[in-house]
Amino acid sequence: MLVKRYPCKKDTSETIVFSSGLGGHANFWLPQIEYFAEHYNVVCYEQDGVLPNSELLSDSYSMQDLAEQLIKILEKEGLSNCHFVGHALGGFIGIEVANKAPELLDKLVILNGWERLDPHTIKCFNMRKSLIEDTGIEAFVRAQAIFLYPPIWISNNIEALTQKEDAAIASFPPVENVLTRLKALQSYQPLINAKHIKNPTLVLSNLDDVLVPWQRGLALAENMQNAQFELMVTGGHASTISETCSTNSKILEFLSKI
Repeated sequence: MLVKRYPCKKDTSETIVFSSGLGGHANFWLPQIEYFAEHYNVVCYEQDGVLPNSELLSDSYSMQDLAEQLIKILEKEGLSNCHFVGHALGGFIGIEVANKAPELLDKLVILNGWERLDPHTIKCFNMRKSLIEDTGIEAFVRAQAIFLYPPIWISNNIEALTQKEDAAIASFPPVENVLTRLKALQSYQPLINAKHIKNPTLVLSNLDDVLVPWQRGLALAENMQNAQFELMVTGGHASTISETCSTNSKILEFLSKI
């Protein structure tokens, strides 16, 4: 398990855990680490199966397995009562951990999640699956930006984005693992456990998310006991990167409330 810890710049025992989406990499949260390390001890981690030399995941791999990984990490690190921020799949990990080991997590933030897979999202996932199976790794990686970011952000950041894509292609995990993780995400039913957890929760969605319609995030919040919903006007599916300042501010505002 590759876990990255960033001590808070002030004296505090409060910890915030960041969990990535389908990509599963800790560096997804680079735009958040310095900002949140001003207020909390920060923990990021690599999810199972996402490194180039990863062993193949079991065909039965599920969201429960993803949650078990994080539970083991938090227990090994001696952490409990952590704030949690998860993006899409990462948010669902938080739901499962809060259900199975509620003492480990405090407040939850779920970015661009859903209560059920929307037909539009299913079409997007099927397209991504076809790209990696029929066209190859490079096509899969190059297409991801279309699902993640607003068009103007891509236009304004094309050089840095291309370098990031080149690095992702060079360090791509086993294709079988990407497909297994995608299958686990598609088969997951969030409301089975989400409706039972009592953690204060912020569901944050984006109006211009072209992967997950924002209405699915609203429905998720409405089906949770102690959740609030907030809609950002822009940012796409990965507003943590494309609208870093406003996303960070909204998360901190929620976590800071007494």
